[in-house]
Amino acid sequence: MTTDAESKAFAVWLTGLPASGKSTIARELTARLETLGCTIEVLESDAVRQILTPHPTYAEAERDLFYRALAFTGAKLVSHGITVIFDATANRRAYRDFARSLIPTFIEVAVECPLELAMRRDYKGTYRRGQRGKSSTVPGLQDPYEAPVNPEVAIDTTMLSAKDAAGKVLELVKEKFKTDSTHGRFLA
Repeated sequence: MTTDAESKAFAVWLTGLPASGKSTIARELTARLETLGCTIEVLESDAVRQILTPHPTYAEAERDLFYRALAFTGAKLVSHGITVIFDATANRRAYRDFARSLIPTFIEVAVECPLELAMRRDYKGTYRRGQRGKSSTVPGLQDPYEAPVNPEVAIDTTMLSAKDAAGKVLELVKEKFKTDSTHGRFLA
């Protein structure tokens, strides 16, 4: 049974290659949703990883556990009326599908960017570490990235700015969920 709090919250999972533009879109989307009265929590994988796996190996078993914990945390927040934006590569579809199974009000956003452009944008040095052999699990480089098959929204970051991308996601949110004009909140 859906609670009243849960009906006013939803989750958006921004998935794409590292440095594809997920964090920039998350910041823009957060600002736009806050102006509509939504309470937002961004679960950014690097920040959460510092708590759950402070010395990450990015081994498959560790990633499985990490993304299960991330999805569970997001589901609990949504169930308490907090809208969640997942800013996480989640390179396997199974990770995002698990979150979808826990969160009835779930939107998957494919943040599309060619690998070459993501590598040029990479201010964290993720791809450089992978190319130099200091990491062997970079999604899109050594580890596969499984793009969404049927995302609710696809964002081509070579064509759209972060502001326009956030607007596209917001349009879907408004279509998918009814607006409570009294409180500026969304109802499932």
